[in-house]
This record gives sequence, C-alpha cells and structure tokens, in this order.
Amino acid sequence: MQNALTIACIGTLAACVTTQPAGEGDKLPPNPRGTAVRVAPDPAKMEEAAAASSKVVGKSAPEFVLLDMNEKTAKLSDYKGKWAVLYFYPRDDTPGCVCEATEFTDLLWRFHRLKSSIVGISPDSPESHRKFAKKYGLQVSLLSDPKKQAMRRYGAWVESTVADTTQGRVVRSTFIVDPEGNIAYHWPEVIPEGHAERVRARLVTLQIARNEALLSKVVVKPAPDEPEPEKTSGVPVTPGS
Repeated sequence: MQNALTIACIGTLAACVTTQPAGEGDKLPPNPRGTAVRVAPDPAKMEEAAAASSKVVGKSAPEFVLLDMNEKTAKLSDYKGKWAVLYFYPRDDTPGCVCEATEFTDLLWRFHRLKSSIVGISPDSPESHRKFAKKYGLQVSLLSDPKKQAMRRYGAWVESTVADTTQGRVVRSTFIVDPEGNIAYHWPEVIPEGHAERVRARLVTLQIARNEALLSKVVVKPAPDEPEPEKTSGVPVTPGS
C-alpha cells in the first residue's frame, strides 16, 4: 500500500526523468558499461520550474463562494487579513489526493503558527468531503466546486476537444494568497508527495520578505530637541527671602 501511495504521490510529472552519461554527477552509481543512467526527478526543482512560468503572481486572487464539507458558505474574503493556501485537487480518496491532504493536515499546526489557513478545493460534493475527512482524519478545510466556477477562475480546470468530444480535467495546483488578497505564489503543477512542506517553506520566505518590505517603509522621526535649562544668576536663594 505504501509503495502504491508513493508512486501515486509522484504523479504524472514523474515521467519527466532525465538521463546522464555514467560518471557524471556525484549521486550516480558506478556504471562500467558507460550507458545512460536514469536519474529520479527532483520534485522541488520540477515544481519550481513550473512556478517560474506563472503569470498570475501579484494579481488579485479571484473571489469565490462555495460550500464547505458542512454545507456552510465559504468565501475567499473570509480570509482577508490573513494568509491562505488554496490547493486544487482532482478527487477525494484517490492516492495522490490522500497524500496531499494528509501531509497538509500533519503540518497544519505549523501553518497556523504562520497565521495561515489551508483550503482544498475539488469538484466533489460536501458529503464526499465529509467521508474523505472522516476516513483520514483530515483537518484542512475542503470546499465543493461541482460547477468548476472557482477552478476556471484560477486556471485549475482545462478542457480539450477531440473528435467533437469535449473533456475536462482538474489541474492539481496551489496558490498562496497574502493578507491583501493578492496571489503571492503559484504552483501551476504539483507533485503531491512533500508538497505541503515545500509550501510551508515558501510561505516562510514570503512572510520574511513582506516584513522586511514593510519595515523599510517605516520612517523613524528623530526625537525633538529638549529645551535648554534656564540659567540662574548663581546667587543662592534662601527660603523666606
């Protein structure tokens, strides 16, 4: 089960392996025949390469109004003034989605220390979310987007037409939204395994940069000069004189 889950967590991007001649790179095993050696892809580097192409960073995060697992209304504006991590995923209780959701749950206390909320969004129904959360002890907020309204606005739903048949799919992706409601970072492609920790690390970096920028705008005014004490004549004054 663990092996199957690990394979699923790597996702479709795992097919993008690289090849190098034997002998190049410190981590390659010795290969006396000199044939190409397949090197496992680095998930962090693959995600960062995809993130470098994002064109939405700095833009206002689109508003949404969706139902949570308890069928209560949830809006992006509910998180205004705080950091929010929005992650879009294809389907409840599938290996990659279990991997991602459980890792975010395990690190939730660390995200709370960073004053950040975790919100997962998929086309599944609130009932499906409840079963999913109960089965795996999930503590992240899960929202239902059956009409793909939020997904379309965030580019997390794509469609293609083949032979007059249109099919769509969810793009597994993650957004960090800052307290002002702007997109601070965007992963347009995600490898579930280890992704939660990579998001946490990026959030720390963003918060440090934001705090430094805010401090640089603070103007420190010098204290006003104190008035000089009045000079006396030097003649001692006795009481009652």
